[in-house]
Amino acid sequence: MSAFERYLSIWVALAIVAGLTLGQVAPGLVGYLASLEYGSVNFVVAILIWFMVYPMMVAVDFSSLARVHERPKGLIITLTVNWLIKPFTMAALGVVFFDWIFSPFIAPGTSGQYIAGLILLGAAPCTAMVFVWSQLTKGDPNYTLAQVSLNDAIMVFAYAPIVALLLGVTDITVPWTTLVLSVGLYVVIPLAAGIITRVLMTRGTANRAQADAAVSAFTAKVKLFSIVGLLATVVLLFGFQGEVILSQPLVIVMIAIPLLIQSYGIFSIAYWAAKAWRVPHNVAAPCAMIGTSNFFELAVAVAIGLFGLNSIAALVTVVGVLVEVPVMLSLVWFANRTTHWFPVGDTAIRTPKASEQP
Repeated sequence: MSAFERYLSIWVALAIVAGLTLGQVAPGLVGYLASLEYGSVNFVVAILIWFMVYPMMVAVDFSSLARVHERPKGLIITLTVNWLIKPFTMAALGVVFFDWIFSPFIAPGTSGQYIAGLILLGAAPCTAMVFVWSQLTKGDPNYTLAQVSLNDAIMVFAYAPIVALLLGVTDITVPWTTLVLSVGLYVVIPLAAGIITRVLMTRGTANRAQADAAVSAFTAKVKLFSIVGLLATVVLLFGFQGEVILSQPLVIVMIAIPLLIQSYGIFSIAYWAAKAWRVPHNVAAPCAMIGTSNFFELAVAVAIGLFGLNSIAALVTVVGVLVEVPVMLSLVWFANRTTHWFPVGDTAIRTPKASEQP
């Protein structure tokens, strides 16, 4: 790990300060960049996420991806945590904090919107940023892609019913534009670019070992761009919401508390389950990360559609974005220091030996 990567948390802290400062000194520029969006998906952020996701997509090996079913434990943990635990614990935390603990400090009759915003976040597992967290923890790229793809497929059918159940409403409309556009921009396009790069890079190599070496050398070179993309994304996200953060600090803190408890709690459940089940670390880390982080574009879009642009529910989903990056970096730090808890020398997906290649 380079010195730049070793002190990533410091650079992120500086990026947060830079974002808040930018929002104050250049509100026109920030406003213009924020306006470059469609269906709650900001195109500038999408481009930066491409930089973050691209190195892992180059590492995806489709010949190994076909063997993902051979190791189902990580997928079972991911699906159980994301769809049978996470939405319901988030709803419970929302009720505990905003119906009881924080009720004296918020306007009467607004607790429902705070809870709704938390539910919208809790029911939407991450699509894009999990590739970044997986890469930072040396996660298996094939398994990470399989986890994200399966969750996206389930989200199409399960998100609206779960949200409707927990909110007690029946008129939930899935913002298909946001869902489809996000998957296309954050998964399909960078995956296609990664496949093309991998094919061009490995063409003419004598064997799998040479191909893997070429891919590893390339991803090591472009990894810096991934980190720079992450930092630039942090600057923009905090720049977009700087005014809200500085004008309502107490509200932001109140929203952040249940989100922090949820994030660390969900990670602990998935990570400890993976440890108990002896799942390899390169699967355990991303399978815990995907449930901890959220598909915030989808949550924001639904909150705006149900409650309005300036609603408390929409604010809660935005705070979820701001809380996520520092939290996930702390979990990356933790995961990288606990690799010895997991099986050594095991792999998520068996790579064919050279003698097995056609």
